[in-house]
Amino acid sequence: MLKLLTKNLQQFHVTNSSKISGRLLSVDALRGFDMFWIMGGDLIFKSFDTIFHNSSTQWIAQQLDHVEWLGFQFYDIIMPLFLFIVGVAMPFSFKKRFSSGASMSSTWKHILKRVAILWLLGMMVQGNLLSYSWASFHFYSNTLQSIAAGYLIASILIIHFNVLWQIIGTVLLLLAYWLIMAFLPTPGGTGLYEPLNNVALYIDKLILGAHQDGTTYSWILSSLNFTATVMLGVFSGYILQTSWKSTRKLLTLIVFAVICYFTAILWNYIHPIIKHIWTGSFVLYVGSFSIALLIVFYFIIDVLKFKLWSKFFVIIGSNAIVAYVAWHLFDFRNLSDIFTRGLEQYTGSWYNLISYTASFTAIFLILWYMNRKKIFIKV
Repeated sequence: MLKLLTKNLQQFHVTNSSKISGRLLSVDALRGFDMFWIMGGDLIFKSFDTIFHNSSTQWIAQQLDHVEWLGFQFYDIIMPLFLFIVGVAMPFSFKKRFSSGASMSSTWKHILKRVAILWLLGMMVQGNLLSYSWASFHFYSNTLQSIAAGYLIASILIIHFNVLWQIIGTVLLLLAYWLIMAFLPTPGGTGLYEPLNNVALYIDKLILGAHQDGTTYSWILSSLNFTATVMLGVFSGYILQTSWKSTRKLLTLIVFAVICYFTAILWNYIHPIIKHIWTGSFVLYVGSFSIALLIVFYFIIDVLKFKLWSKFFVIIGSNAIVAYVAWHLFDFRNLSDIFTRGLEQYTGSWYNLISYTASFTAIFLILWYMNRKKIFIKV
């Protein structure tokens, strides 16, 4: 099957000047779905447990938190889904760029500019850049920077290698991470997957020193697997970009998701599923769910043409970077509470739901206005 798939996908090398596939509304909607949870959707749904506090609402609230270390809950898909969607869009954007006559040098200038902007925005959001204090800076500590790293390395693979070598390269990145984790000795031992005692975190502390963010999340070694997450999206994008019938695309994506899922389950026995250090098994496990979500959105929106409901998510997804940065830099609850704070005396346990919904509405109205005026800020 791998041989058949790579043979069919060779036609999608990005320098191909054939007709470009149209933009997929489902990808924008899925991006918006992901951003909804980042910009307050989690707080809205967790508020129901404050009101009702039963087994169902407790389970929902639990799923909207990250696991402490091992395993997976729904909220653990949010960051990797963001990287995955970046990958899905890359075959379309690169093919469009090269088909319009862009040179290799101008393309790389665009890539490097995008990486630099994402890196700076990441430092603004979580790297203490706006403290203007060198001692407080965290140089690598944010989702946007993981996107930048994954996007940069994935760009090299997409532009300079055919699809078969892209697949091989992705597998090698996953294996390299695993082998480093398994065999590189650290002062605490070898092959450990403990929160404060593992190779990935050791490398971060060794290289970043006082500028490491002080958490159990790792970034430098994990960049190998950030790239792998982006590449799972790239391969999904290739499939969507084919001239195949929608049924064949969906079946291929389903097989892709199943392969990722069962490989992750088996690998988990020797290479645990851990989001904090972005293990290879985590990449494949969460990748299978990311592909599944893409299947659902693509089937409903682009195959069945049931689009009206997706407008809400498209508004968010079309300015995703603006939404992400704004939500993290500004406290929209302080703004919305000006209008809702007086209701607390009447609403009791319902107030958090009202307040969080109002804060989400405040930023959503900004995004809605930008969408209506066709203002799209892209990095």
